[in-house]
Amino acid sequence: MSSRTSSGRPVARHGWAQALVTVLGALIAMGVVAVLGLWAAGATELPGGAFPQVVAATVVTAVGGRVELSGDAGGLAGTEGGLTVIPLSVTLVGALVIGRGFLRPLRHRAVAGAPELAGWAARIAALWLLALLALALAARHTFEISLGDGPLGDLGDLFGLAPVVGFSADVPVSVLIGLVWLAGVLVVTLMVSRGAPLPAGLLRFQTSVRPAARAMVRLLLACVVIGLLVALFVAATRGHAVETFAVILLGLPNVVWLALTVGFGATWDGRVEGPFGLPMPRVLDEVLRTPDVSTLNLGTLVEHDGRKWWWLLVVVAVLLLAAAFVAAALSPPRIRAWQHAVHMAVALALTVLMICLMARISARIGLSVLGIGDLGEGFSGQVLLRPRPWSTLGLALLWGLVTGFAGALLARRVRRGGDAGGADTARRGGATGR
Repeated sequence: MSSRTSSGRPVARHGWAQALVTVLGALIAMGVVAVLGLWAAGATELPGGAFPQVVAATVVTAVGGRVELSGDAGGLAGTEGGLTVIPLSVTLVGALVIGRGFLRPLRHRAVAGAPELAGWAARIAALWLLALLALALAARHTFEISLGDGPLGDLGDLFGLAPVVGFSADVPVSVLIGLVWLAGVLVVTLMVSRGAPLPAGLLRFQTSVRPAARAMVRLLLACVVIGLLVALFVAATRGHAVETFAVILLGLPNVVWLALTVGFGATWDGRVEGPFGLPMPRVLDEVLRTPDVSTLNLGTLVEHDGRKWWWLLVVVAVLLLAAAFVAAALSPPRIRAWQHAVHMAVALALTVLMICLMARISARIGLSVLGIGDLGEGFSGQVLLRPRPWSTLGLALLWGLVTGFAGALLARRVRRGGDAGGADTARRGGATGR
């Protein structure tokens, strides 16, 4: 059966069937992206038929789950490892599909009660929990490591060593963080969608929250689109097409959102060691492949590879100003310029905080036999990339204030110059709750 709004339009009942379609659609989309990305990265060649388990682990980490590395090489050998990385391409696809599925039964609505929204979200969350539990249990596998023909190989043959390295998802932590991730996606979906209904008690916040939130989502998606175009150009002109598509399908947002923060002056600390490496652009790998932890910012990029990286500052400034203009254009005319600046600063700081939490990387694996190998030259490696959060957030607040004020002034001039068109834009911005 279906209910009806006061205008007589039918409203689809958002029950378990719709929730199942939403969850399955997100899992299928994330799985397809993960499969194609891992295939391009060469993961199909992993021993022991591990590819399905690696796909499950990739989807788990895409929603913030934790995958732990472990090893066993007997009493005469040692192994260690750790992995913290989120394949944000997979994350982004899942968030978009879930967001669309969450909103679909709520269309044609102006206001929705809190119990109704909570019940609909709870159905999705219950099925999502079961799916996460199944994925986390499936995300485990072990590999045997060949010691090769060198000294380590001779010692392995002498003592009968057969090192084994494996991975497994931390099931309770992965399920808990995955549910928090889902809650975040649903909240952001309600915040940014023009047609998402809100409870009556929250309608007064939509003029201050929704325009800035929508502008931030458009900013992040614009960065991804620009990065995609650059990546396709690189694949077409410089070769390494398969490796480039692996980056696109697994970690494109990792690269472009990192570039967004670096472009407005943020500094990241990082190090690349051993056989591991960072994806494109290659300059990132070269800047961070040092004996000690090094810094990644505009200064180090320019010092390493000429002045062309200053264009990143120009591109980021234009994108931030455009986002501020969009936020102001979507807001009612009564909102003052300084208020736009504050809204933009808070929204940008929260967005950058999300990037700092999700774009960091920490990966290490190593092996030693009788102390030879020092965690195994050729068997060990490390990738580290972490932000300096306080300075990064401070810069985000400053950029948000400046571009928010400038965007508000620009939007005001456009409204005055456009007359009816500007008034229509303002009316649409004030009606984002419908």
